[in-house]
Amino acid sequence: MNERFQMMLDWLQSLSILKDCEVTNPVSASSDASFRRYFRIEAKGASGQNSYIIMDAPVEHEDCRPFIAVSEQLVSMGLTVPEVLAQNLTQGFLLLTDLGSTTYLSVLEQAEESTVDRLYGDALEALVRLQTKGNDAAQNLPAYNKSLFTTEMSLFSDWLLSTHLEIGLNKLENQAWQSVQNTLIKSALKQPQVYVHRDYHSRNLMVLDEANPGILDFQDAVKGPLTYDAVSMLRDCYIAWPEEQVVEWQRNYFLQLCQQNMMHRDEWESFQKSMDLMGVQRHLKASGIFARLFHRDGKEGYLDDIPLTLDYLVKVGAKYSEMTSLLDLVEAKVLPKISTINQAK
Repeated sequence: MNERFQMMLDWLQSLSILKDCEVTNPVSASSDASFRRYFRIEAKGASGQNSYIIMDAPVEHEDCRPFIAVSEQLVSMGLTVPEVLAQNLTQGFLLLTDLGSTTYLSVLEQAEESTVDRLYGDALEALVRLQTKGNDAAQNLPAYNKSLFTTEMSLFSDWLLSTHLEIGLNKLENQAWQSVQNTLIKSALKQPQVYVHRDYHSRNLMVLDEANPGILDFQDAVKGPLTYDAVSMLRDCYIAWPEEQVVEWQRNYFLQLCQQNMMHRDEWESFQKSMDLMGVQRHLKASGIFARLFHRDGKEGYLDDIPLTLDYLVKVGAKYSEMTSLLDLVEAKVLPKISTINQAK
């Protein structure tokens, strides 16, 4: 038992909500791509047995305050998220309601078509609720601005290309790379700016019997492009669907936005392009993060998610002339190098 785990146990013993309860020892519930860890406890008392989640967020690496603030905002919008029941900001511990352990990803991989469609329908409805009811709250969020977009896309060149694949860009390639980034940023900033979860995908959505879905990992919320969360879910880095199915969900989402007067029906084609290019920005970021998680944090499993992420860049790059240089780079240098690395394993 390390010192921090004992610190967590001591804090739990001090909580009034757990007073007079028989509490199990914390067991690992999950971890994520940050320094946060999550534990589950069962507490049996006079009112029955309840399950809780403890967020362990070391203060030298994580700040719990955004999580608390965003949780309160999402609850006020009628969305289902872990609610903060107790907090210790000095040590970096939160006691949360438990949304269970059934992620969308774990169900989608084996579900029947009707179940998949229902789950995506629930998630899209929740997303539209976030974007319509979150307008006032979004004004107080950090802006998804040019600087942040540039920083995120640099993860691709710094961590995937340079660090992981040892690929350098010559002068012409670097100019083309800068042009791609500028195109993506311009497209993103032209979109309506709304409340953005920022990691709205199958590993952060939980399957619930009521008020589905449960929504996790929302602490990095920003005010940003309308299509960001939708493309995160429909062009997921962890699971892929036939193109016609994705377009059907995309159309469903678009029509809901039209009903809310956030889009107009004659904007369908421009909406599709904006969403496609938004996905390129996100997948550039994600592929860089996966490489960083391996090299910086020793999390090798994320390397397996890179090929699907790059596949999206290839498919979209083939649709838009502005992405030709990116498509050429990925096909000529990135994919062959990844293939070589995988064969050497």
